[in-house]
Amino acid sequence: MQPGAEVRKENKLLKATAVPIVLTGLGVYTALSNRVINRYEIKEERDEHFPHFHSKVDNYLIHTPAVIVYGLNLAGVKGKNDLRNRTLLLVKSEMIMAALTFSLKSITHEVRPDGSDHQSFPSGHTAQAFATATFLSKEYGDRSVWYSVGAYGMATTVGAMRMLNNRHWVSDVFAGAGIGILSTNIAYLTHRYRWKNKNSNLTVIPSYNKGPGVYIGFRLK
Repeated sequence: MQPGAEVRKENKLLKATAVPIVLTGLGVYTALSNRVINRYEIKEERDEHFPHFHSKVDNYLIHTPAVIVYGLNLAGVKGKNDLRNRTLLLVKSEMIMAALTFSLKSITHEVRPDGSDHQSFPSGHTAQAFATATFLSKEYGDRSVWYSVGAYGMATTVGAMRMLNNRHWVSDVFAGAGIGILSTNIAYLTHRYRWKNKNSNLTVIPSYNKGPGVYIGFRLK
């Protein structure tokens, strides 16, 4: 490998991991210490000003960026990748995100603010939201910065709503955001782009089963 190629590879890795590692680290630190951000004070503010807040909008916003990607594709707006590679990237991102999120939930065993269970850290909804937000940003962010702004705006709204719904601490949200971004960045960084869209046997159909989703099918020859 040429020296220049090695530097570019290191720069890509740094760019892909720097922000999510900082966010995840902030989440861990906030869960362990109240010196920088006091998660209990934030919950007290929530209990004082929004004691009866309850909304299910966050259950739908977590998938919205991915739905937008396929909607734009159906509308003829080309993204960064063809249908097959795009879908494989999304699947890889989801697998990485799920593995990291549920492993940490099992290890940390953190109680939720509402006391309902011990699955608080990190926030799975926030991780999902930022994973799909990064997916939209990767596919269409080069076309317009507003795709990225809108995507991360929705993801941030999900994080805020998880706290307003009294389901997560701010530390859970920070860590979830970092994991979501990292998962999609790693999926794109490691993808080999060996699949072409010509004569594709991949089928992608929007679906709805207790929430919006995507049906993915492969036809074997």
